Amino acid sequence: MKKLLTTVLLVSALIATTTAVSAQSASQSYIEKFKDNAIRIMHETGVPASIILGVAMHESGSGKSAIAQNLNNQFGVKGGGTVVYYKHNKKVKSSYKRYDSVLDSFNDFARIMTERKQFSHLAEKFTQYDYKGWAKGIQRGGYASSRKWASQVLGIINKYDLDELDKTPEQKEELVQAN
Repeated sequence: MKKLLTTVLLVSALIATTTAVSAQSASQSYIEKFKDNAIRIMHETGVPASIILGVAMHESGSGKSAIAQNLNNQFGVKGGGTVVYYKHNKKVKSSYKRYDSVLDSFNDFARIMTERKQFSHLAEKFTQYDYKGWAKGIQRGGYASSRKWASQVLGIINKYDLDELDKTPEQKEELVQAN
């Protein structure tokens, strides 16, 4: 009985470890795939690349959610009507916005952050380097109903060092020389 329990515990630990490694790998792949787009959008709009990727990863499960995969919607943005897609041969009606591409979703998020009244002041208030201010400001603007939303996004940014994407090459070099 003791051997059976030990075996069950070892198998459970192996499955948990494999699942965690798989999630980490999916997140790293997502970052690699979209970081250049996030940096370009940051330079065009002032919205930090770390915020763009951190929010996208949080809202879409690093591109794994149903709306991310079926509607290219990485940010949970609601649309103006009902959209239909098929999942496992079943018709799904959704109020989320459909995008032609993931890049279109990224661009629309930046547009929302810079043009919608509840968020547009953030670009004036915070620089592209103040990702913490942006995250808290987006939450205060009503982007998500969860009171933990900003801390969850900041957790992703910190876990994957996404704030490094916000720095210019010169700033990165200064950090390397300082250490």
